[in-house]
Amino acid sequence: PLPLLFAFHGFKRGDLLEVPRTLFTHFGIYLGDGRVAHLIPDILPMVTNNRLLLGVITKVASVRVDSVADFAYGSDILINHMDKVCRQPPLDGDEVARRAEKLLGSVTYSLLWYNCEHYVMYCRYGMAISYQTYQVNNHNDMKRYHAVNLKLGSDRISSSII
Repeated sequence: PLPLLFAFHGFKRGDLLEVPRTLFTHFGIYLGDGRVAHLIPDILPMVTNNRLLLGVITKVASVRVDSVADFAYGSDILINHMDKVCRQPPLDGDEVARRAEKLLGSVTYSLLWYNCEHYVMYCRYGMAISYQTYQVNNHNDMKRYHAVNLKLGSDRISSSII
């Protein structure tokens, strides 16, 4: 059962969950039964600013499933906030959760090109983008384009800079 703090939120399978942090926002997909799939650097046990920085250095991460409480790590959770930002309509909740579950396991991590936001955006909207990194890139006036392609015959996401 969900801790009392989260029991009133009424999460539905396929909901996109956001947890605001000091330097960034962490994202996950609600799978049901109090479980959240999220992409997280494989350095420390929880999502912290230090873990993010170490993940940037090592470029190693995994998509894993944790409890809602562990995912939130003491923070409030926003539900489907990206629906207001993204022009693409969300996929059906079961399809979103199926995509999230299919991508479980080790991945190459990049703060700018493949992070937790890219992962959830692919799962919910079918396109792996990150508004956070887009804002950082725009702010720094970087002139790069990012292309995300699905490898043929798989739901694994590969990322490349053009």
